Amino acid sequence: MSEEKENKPGESSILKRLKIQKRGDASDVKPIKREFKKREEMPVSEEEVDPINVIHEEEFEMVATCMQNMEPELEQELIDLGAKDIRIQRRAVMFKGDLELLYAANIWLRTALKVLKPIYHYTAKNDDELYKRAMKLPWESIFSEEKTFSIDSAVNSEHFTHSQFASLRIKDAIVDRFRAQQLKRPNVERYDPDVRIHLHINDRNITISLDSSGTPLFKRGYRIQQHLAPINECLAAGMILKSGWRGEVDLLDPMTGTGTIAIEAALIACNIPPNLNRVNFAFEGWKSYNVSLLSKVLGEAKEKYKPLKVNIYAHELNSNNIRSARMNINSSNMRKSILLEQADFFKSKPPSDKGCIIMNPPYGERLELQEGLPDFFEKIGSTLKHEYSGWEAWIIASDEESFKNIGLKASKKIPLMNGKLDCQFRKYELFDGKRIEKLKAERSEG
Repeated sequence: MSEEKENKPGESSILKRLKIQKRGDASDVKPIKREFKKREEMPVSEEEVDPINVIHEEEFEMVATCMQNMEPELEQELIDLGAKDIRIQRRAVMFKGDLELLYAANIWLRTALKVLKPIYHYTAKNDDELYKRAMKLPWESIFSEEKTFSIDSAVNSEHFTHSQFASLRIKDAIVDRFRAQQLKRPNVERYDPDVRIHLHINDRNITISLDSSGTPLFKRGYRIQQHLAPINECLAAGMILKSGWRGEVDLLDPMTGTGTIAIEAALIACNIPPNLNRVNFAFEGWKSYNVSLLSKVLGEAKEKYKPLKVNIYAHELNSNNIRSARMNINSSNMRKSILLEQADFFKSKPPSDKGCIIMNPPYGERLELQEGLPDFFEKIGSTLKHEYSGWEAWIIASDEESFKNIGLKASKKIPLMNGKLDCQFRKYELFDGKRIEKLKAERSEG
């Protein structure tokens, strides 16, 4: 797995840097030595594969990948963007659109990890077929020889048992194609390439895609500091969307850590795209990159901002986390939208009469508690029951025992993954005594 990094201090966001592209110097990358056959010794017959058009189509297929059980939220996001022919897959949503939609998807999607553009589907039963047919693709029309590239792969096949070797054969096909066209071979760059290519093999079915996002989209660019196990930004946004909260009532993140849930909530409520702080996207390395079109997408996005009409509270007891949260909130430009306070959830009063709580308490590998985990979750339940009547609370945790210790009946249970942990995201409606009696009366009348 390649190492992905957050934005470095001083790097401008994509919003501020529309015409300055971040590019590595290919001269710093040492070419991989291998012997090339002469051009006349490497023909690919016209019968092997039909010529295809990968650049100039007005509308094309795309795939947005996501975390487990985030497909419904991702589907709705794509509907809102105007995508066509939307089809839900496992941890992905397929759709169709044009180049403008591809840019908008990278800017706007809150639950997507990557946006892929499939450019070639074919079948192959061995490495030679994999190589020959990939070499037929007009790579020189997709990116120039000065660009660096990398390949990642997902392989599930009896015919191709080694994903790295399959990636190597695609790499060979690309550089040999450039040489066959009398062009300089492009260099491979593992960590910060200009162009990213995704290879998917299922049995004999091969799909080669361009990765338009580059660094995964959960790396928004605003996280400067983080604690031991920060929640993934796409997961945080997905939890908020699943809760149904869109900024109608106050929101409290009572164990905010470094502020991710509060930041994502502010971005949602203000209708601000989550990826404006990004330094770059991989589609900037394509020959089809249109800076004017990207500027149009960004300009239209800024016109859709909405003023925040409620309060978003971010509370945290740990002083180090408070400092980190403040830095991240400032970096996200959400300082005026989030009320950050050092506070103990178990000792402080609710910040308002009613609202929505979204809580990511310590569990699994996140933190070591001075008190036992059962007692900690029991205190959460007791505090919610006695102090937060009139609110609704959503809690994510990784084991059933923790939820049992909360001691409240959940009205919704949604399975999620937090990293490698199987989790549940549960909703608790916190009625006061009068509301309970009213609810019982309504049910008896029904």
